[in-house]
Amino acid sequence: MAAVDAHHHVWDLSVRDQDWITGPDLAPLRRTFTLEDLRSEARAAGVRATVLVQTVTVAEETPEFLALADGSDLVAGVVGWTDLTAPDVADTLAALREGPGGDRLVGIRHQVQGEPDPAWLLRDDVRRGLEAVASAGLVYDLLVQPRQLLAAVEVVNRVPGLTFVLDHLGKPPIAAREPEPWASRVRALAQRPNTVCKLSGMVTEAAWATWTTADLAPYAETVIEAFGPDRLMFGSDWPVCRLAASYADVVEAARSLTEGLSEDERSAVFETTACRVYGLPSG
Repeated sequence: MAAVDAHHHVWDLSVRDQDWITGPDLAPLRRTFTLEDLRSEARAAGVRATVLVQTVTVAEETPEFLALADGSDLVAGVVGWTDLTAPDVADTLAALREGPGGDRLVGIRHQVQGEPDPAWLLRDDVRRGLEAVASAGLVYDLLVQPRQLLAAVEVVNRVPGLTFVLDHLGKPPIAAREPEPWASRVRALAQRPNTVCKLSGMVTEAAWATWTTADLAPYAETVIEAFGPDRLMFGSDWPVCRLAASYADVVEAARSLTEGLSEDERSAVFETTACRVYGLPSG
């Protein structure tokens, strides 16, 4: 089955530090990861195209990623970062679209999970930024913790013209085996038609050394039921996933978790949802 990996990263520590990689647990990530590092693993897993997602809140990263995608036969789309609260956010988005690789810009993301204000998404300046993203024809990737899902539901209501893509299922506490209140909140989000969810990031929310597919299953089943395959897309979260699993293991787990779906439904999860939502070329 051909696949699109709708969520991965790269970084070059000789260009820029990744200040979120701190402490001994994350030490395996403190090195440079390039597209060439990813390529062989992705191809071996049947991945034909990917979406490269921002890692830091630095304006220079997005044009760098777009230029990288412009010269790549693997990266079909880029989810970048820009300051949503800036008064000239619409102009910035237009400039990104006009620069090298600008046609690969498919979405914007901010690390909302790191914002101390659980209602950050509901700020007036943030909403204006999100409306500019919608006007630019882009989507918005939601990176939130379960405690921020209530605000996510509200902002999705306030900006109905924007498609919101929930990264990593909203980061449920899989290792703690505590599905609530995450499950109720993610179901509420899924009731909004302008929402999509990524089947990604599960292995690093589970117990890194001992997780099994059975540990992931209740959480995967929740979003499959809530969003449906047509609003669900696979993402590896490489190289962050390497803390708990290889690329091949992540793909195999996702295939196992969706084995009860029909062939068309699995094609949606692994390819067609990402192509439709992000406007990627079809296979």
